[in-house]
Amino acid sequence: MSGRKVAILVESLYEDLEFWYPYYRLKEAGAEITVLGTGSGALYKGKHGLEAKPDMLVDQAESDAFDAVIVPGGYAPDYMRRYPSLLGFVKEMHARGKVVAAICHAGWVLASAGLVKGLSMTCFSSIKEDMVNAGASYVDRPVVNDRNIITSRSPADLPAFCKEIIAALESPRVPTAPARQI
Repeated sequence: MSGRKVAILVESLYEDLEFWYPYYRLKEAGAEITVLGTGSGALYKGKHGLEAKPDMLVDQAESDAFDAVIVPGGYAPDYMRRYPSLLGFVKEMHARGKVVAAICHAGWVLASAGLVKGLSMTCFSSIKEDMVNAGASYVDRPVVNDRNIITSRSPADLPAFCKEIIAALESPRVPTAPARQI
């Protein structure tokens, strides 16, 4: 996986574990991590107080420069989906067949980007109806990989979530088979 470039999105009130666990786990696996902020601040505090500083703004990022994007949950996805440049970046990553990974409430970003219709996915239970109403088929599993979109439910699923992201990045091409449920 060495040399793979992964963007992690950040905004205020992100779920600390859902940002930092993938950040360090993928870095440990050899990925080059770039933190992309919305521009609402120079520093973003998580729900539990940890701070994250973006390397650049999402509207300055080029989707062809990355192999994957990770959207952490918490309250941040409700803020993230208000930025057209962020939604455009996620849409472009998906359109290029890059890995798009979302955990917990991050499904809101995928829905706002118009990516969930016809998708098998999972998410935090409180947004299940939002995903179903946006056209997704909800699956209650720790991680679901449908084509190039990987989703998980909560911090408890982080080991399976990161393992699936790493597997997708190590494969010669992004998975295009229908939902793989772990």
